Amino acid sequence: MSETATTTDQSAKPQRHKVTGDVHLMLRKGNEVLFGRRQNTGFEDGAWHVPSGHLEAAESVVDAVIREAEEEIGITIKPEDASFSHIMHNSSSGGRMAFFFTVRKWEGDVENREADKCSALEWFPVSALPDHMIAYCKVAMDHVAHGTTFSVYGW
Repeated sequence: MSETATTTDQSAKPQRHKVTGDVHLMLRKGNEVLFGRRQNTGFEDGAWHVPSGHLEAAESVVDAVIREAEEEIGITIKPEDASFSHIMHNSSSGGRMAFFFTVRKWEGDVENREADKCSALEWFPVSALPDHMIAYCKVAMDHVAHGTTFSVYGW
């Protein structure tokens, strides 16, 4: 009987997928939603997009959307006022999970706090969204309008 330990070939195992998380804020005022026009970001500059950002380590998606709202547009959102609306598994950058939250109640006045990355803030009716939007956001908002809470994009 051999005393040599058998090793398994680690290269034969599939690699675990690593995914980036983003949060997206659909701030609603009546029948309108807030968008910012991107600039100086290197990605889709000139396109309209809802306030958004990356999920940070040791942060829940709700905490992230609250933080991004404060950082980007200067408002305070209570956790119970952030309503989950949609999650999209997006193929961009090797895979992203995009969480969309609708908020209808907040404290403070909306202001552009990232003028270096956002040239304008504007409210658009949900029935007349801007023509130039980042494509996955437009698709996600269509899903939200139809009550679909999950989608896959670009795979």
